[in-house]
Amino acid sequence: MFYFKIILKTTALISFVIILIFFSTLQAKNFDKFDKAESISNYFSGILLLNQSKYNESLKYLKKLEGLERSHNLYSSKYLYSLINSGNFNLAINYVKKLERDKKSSFETDLILGIYYFKNSKFDISKKFFLKAIKRNSRSILDYYVAESLYLWSNLNNLNLEQALLEINQLDNRFENLKNIQTVFLSCFFKNNETEELFDKLINNPKTDFSRYNFFYAKYLVSVDKTSKAKKIISNSLKKNPRNLLLNQLAIDLKKMDSNFDFECKKKQHVAAEIIYIAANALSSQSIFPLSNFYINLSKYLNSDFHAFDTLLAENYYKIDDFKNAKIIYRKLIKHGDAFKWYSNKQISRILILEKKKDKSLELLRKSFNELPNKGVYETFDYAEFLKNNEKFEESIKHYTDILNKIEKTHPLYPDATDSRGVSFERIGKWNEAEKDLISSLKANPNQAYVINYLAYSWIEKGLKIEKALQMLERANRLKTNDPYIIDSLGWALFKLKKYKESKEYLQQALSLMPADPIVNDHFGDVLWKNGNEIQARYYWNYVLKLEDVDKDLKIKIKEKLIKGL
Repeated sequence: MFYFKIILKTTALISFVIILIFFSTLQAKNFDKFDKAESISNYFSGILLLNQSKYNESLKYLKKLEGLERSHNLYSSKYLYSLINSGNFNLAINYVKKLERDKKSSFETDLILGIYYFKNSKFDISKKFFLKAIKRNSRSILDYYVAESLYLWSNLNNLNLEQALLEINQLDNRFENLKNIQTVFLSCFFKNNETEELFDKLINNPKTDFSRYNFFYAKYLVSVDKTSKAKKIISNSLKKNPRNLLLNQLAIDLKKMDSNFDFECKKKQHVAAEIIYIAANALSSQSIFPLSNFYINLSKYLNSDFHAFDTLLAENYYKIDDFKNAKIIYRKLIKHGDAFKWYSNKQISRILILEKKKDKSLELLRKSFNELPNKGVYETFDYAEFLKNNEKFEESIKHYTDILNKIEKTHPLYPDATDSRGVSFERIGKWNEAEKDLISSLKANPNQAYVINYLAYSWIEKGLKIEKALQMLERANRLKTNDPYIIDSLGWALFKLKKYKESKEYLQQALSLMPADPIVNDHFGDVLWKNGNEIQARYYWNYVLKLEDVDKDLKIKIKEKLIKGL
């Protein structure tokens, strides 16, 4: 921890020096205004907060430095990220117009102005800015894709379908899937008779998961008075993708003849918002969160009624441990239908657990589950999993049993429900029931490495079927290579069979993968003792006692071993 603090301080110092150098190179006419310590501090604070996705706080500091863009182009980009990501679109538009007048434009200013005019249906103006953005060759391939796509959609008034498709086909071949998506949207926009056929081809693509686009297909069908077919499309899709949040909410909306998310492929703004969202999702998967959030907020600006965009924004905040902003968004999403309410409350409950508010978390999800108008097997399973993971084993067993009474052994949930119920039974000391469930789970799906590991390790701990357990663990290790839990179990099976040299190799490998795990350290201490390394064994046992969150029974056993040995 001491060295970690030193690294943090050193990083901050280096950043501070860089900023000092930056300010020292400002043009002379601006030097007096920005060379003060307060300005340096504002810039330093603004950039750090921006990188931490604390946009409102970042904006407070960067706003004080307006005018700095005349000497430092990077400032305007950072300031714009803070403006857009904090929802200050009007300020951002005014600022980019000023930059445009001052001939200080950039990719960001071109994109934002293009989107501003696009939103207001001034397509001839918007395409000029998108064209400028395209010509800035220094940008990433993803930015280039966004700019080219938006240029195409802003230019549709001058094209027919055939011409538009030719333009789409000229996009980079690395974006083949995105070209396919836009081809369908173009067909819909131009009211082409082949739109349904193209949607069918897209969602049934065997190579790529296009399940999200069942939503847009169904919305299109409703718009052409084919609601019955739309319901069938969503029903069939949910059989394959039962946890898709957007599809679950649409299924509920179609039953109620309601609409929580507005999307029409005849509206250019709606399609453009989805194109930008695709880029945001790609950036999120690469953990580039500030830029991902920038694109999400631009999507929301173009289609403010498509609230599903907020799920990615909340997830981005969750991934960087900004639980405050994540919870704010989830609480807003609760208002947009039963499926989103259940999803959002699950996410908030997860956050409350991380915030060590277990009782509040349990109370929230219990209330949310009880208020569900339709408790399907997947909702019930999620709730049972939450209970199990928070040591409410007996309560979870009731819900797993309820699920297993409703589904066949061929149902996708059967292996998971039997496995989870088996774990809950084992944790309350009902081994016979646990063993039966774990075996049933493996019969339904034999390739579950973690279920194999749980059953085999349980046998080892009970002194049962150790030879068979070893064979099972060797198979689990082949199924899931380099998994520390499985490697530890494999080493422990060899230990129980008194193959101490082989055991040490596996346990040492597990320790290298999980150096702070108390059980692995305890096991490694045991095998060291059996190999005659008694001093080293005591070192590892002592180390376990210094770790946090160590089971009391394990501590008692280790204290005895430190006195008596094995």
